[in-house]
Amino acid sequence: MMRVLDVMTRERCQMVNVTGEVSQAVKTSGVEKGVCLLFVPHTTAGIVINENADPDVTRDILSGLDAIVPRLKYRHMEGNSDAHIKAALAGQSLTLIIEDGDIQLGTWQGIYFCEFDGPRERKLFVRTMKAEE
Repeated sequence: MMRVLDVMTRERCQMVNVTGEVSQAVKTSGVEKGVCLLFVPHTTAGIVINENADPDVTRDILSGLDAIVPRLKYRHMEGNSDAHIKAALAGQSLTLIIEDGDIQLGTWQGIYFCEFDGPRERKLFVRTMKAEE
């Protein structure tokens, strides 16, 4: 089963916690045991798992990415090459384990949609599949 989640971003660079929305999509899929695939169909956005207890962690990640990939004068005429590079570092997909109808994450883990060229209206594809055991 596939669902498409809408993600609205408010800033140029932002990490949006989508853990609740993904968990709800898995619950409503009816899959009790299997996998959940997440895919971001954008070249200037990504998806990651990281700490969700302290909001300073996401701020630090964004600051670190800005330090690694500054806004320079790149050849790409749209002026958002830094966003493309950051998205390439974050990646566009994740695979999660579903057990007992819910995604399996560590105690401090959350799922973050990473916006690098916002604000925009974005999409997140969520596909659930039953395990063949």
